[in-house]
Amino acid sequence: MATLLRKIGLIRLHDRDTEDPKHHQGSLKGTKGNQKNNANKHCQTANETNILSTPEIKARKLDQQGKDKPSGKDKQGKDAKEKQQTGGGGSKANSASSIPPLAPHRQHCTQVRTRRLMKELQEIRRLGDNFITVELVEDNLYDWNVKLHQVDKDSALWQDMKETSTEFILLNVTFPDNFPFSPPFMRVLTPRLENGYVLDGGAICMELLTPRGWSSAYTVEAVMRQFAASLVKGQGRICRKSGKSKKAFSRKEAEATFKSLVKTHEKYGWVSPPVSDG
Repeated sequence: MATLLRKIGLIRLHDRDTEDPKHHQGSLKGTKGNQKNNANKHCQTANETNILSTPEIKARKLDQQGKDKPSGKDKQGKDAKEKQQTGGGGSKANSASSIPPLAPHRQHCTQVRTRRLMKELQEIRRLGDNFITVELVEDNLYDWNVKLHQVDKDSALWQDMKETSTEFILLNVTFPDNFPFSPPFMRVLTPRLENGYVLDGGAICMELLTPRGWSSAYTVEAVMRQFAASLVKGQGRICRKSGKSKKAFSRKEAEATFKSLVKTHEKYGWVSPPVSDG
């Protein structure tokens, strides 16, 4: 029995020794291969983790997040739609209240005109000879009623004023937006005058009242003194005819007459034009 057991043990030892070494190596390689595959998988996972942390992947993530978020234009468009739906009345109120300001050039001209006229008013009130007095029409600084109290006392016009108890000659003077760089418009209101370069409607034929003859250096007082002199030179008289003397001068007629006389003098110069041209 013991001999039999030894033989069986020897056979097993022989089988182990005679086993194919290639098969043994293959099993070892398989084991090592499995270990390598596991190691490679671990390395790939680690590499992917490292790659995701690079700036390129971060940029891709940001791009993806930007796509998911609405753009600024879309957001503005949505806000505009919401405002139109909810705040229609408010937009109308804003458009109504947004009045465009004056242009800088026009604003500057208005300031210059205002300062100039305020200064002239003060100077006229300081006059001691009572030559002229000024009243603002409805407190409008740019619309004056000027009373001319004196003309040459040796003139026929002065005698007419005394005989008719006319204390002054009343004129209306309006100042344009670009005064003093453009002349004022001046016309006679009362009394009704004849000759003296006073025309229909009370228009006044004086070169210095036209754009060509005007200078920004002229003051209202200087213009009125020149007018008083032209009345006497042109032999102006107070109209005493019963029907004509009561007819008042009108602004519309004065403006039309003044435009006509300016055209005539631009054609012939400031000399006496032919009778056919008036």
